[in-house]
Amino acid sequence: MQTIGLIGGMSWESSAEYYRIINEEVKNRLGGLHSAKCLLYSVDFEMIERYQAEGEWEKAGKHLGDVALSLEKGGADFIVICTNTMHKVIEYVEEKIDIPILHIAEATANQIKKSNISTVGLLGTKYTMEQEFYKSRLESNGIRVLIPNHSEREIINKVIFEELCLGNIQQSSREYYKKVIKNLIDNGAEGIVLGCTEIGLLVKPEDSDAPLFDTTFIHAIESVNMALNN
Repeated sequence: MQTIGLIGGMSWESSAEYYRIINEEVKNRLGGLHSAKCLLYSVDFEMIERYQAEGEWEKAGKHLGDVALSLEKGGADFIVICTNTMHKVIEYVEEKIDIPILHIAEATANQIKKSNISTVGLLGTKYTMEQEFYKSRLESNGIRVLIPNHSEREIINKVIFEELCLGNIQQSSREYYKKVIKNLIDNGAEGIVLGCTEIGLLVKPEDSDAPLFDTTFIHAIESVNMALNN
């Protein structure tokens, strides 16, 4: 079993889900008292969010690169960045280390293709929905990506940062997300990508008439595949 290097804390609410899913999956596959070999470096999200808001992506990337290097030195065999948005700076992280990074969008694209779905709706932070770093990964795999309209994107983003990252789950926000999901489906989405690692805390399969692709779950399971298959 390889050692997984987790870069978490963005937010710790979803990082806790990564840790739970990974260890439950290892236990299910290997039985007994088995658990995952992993290292978790949890960053201070306040600083990372400030870099995001100010457009200081290079500073954020170099900081995460230093974190990844510390995990490599600690014995990690590969890196899992436990957030969708910060894959925007993956190049800064890659140049600091000699071990691979398991890309969340690539893992998600592979799962979508297995479902024979060609068009998805994407929910996430405004950075993930609006910028190309994430959508292009899906599109390069032959997947068409639809996003909510501007006002919907603003509210989706606000719920993520002001509620979900703080562990605050509101039924009113769930109902709003359900409405946005329905709009995406009405516009042609065959599946919905929960492209923020906190959204799965709010939106469940029964909230959508189309299949959900929970990136937290997909990424965590793929990290187990990588750890055990190598």
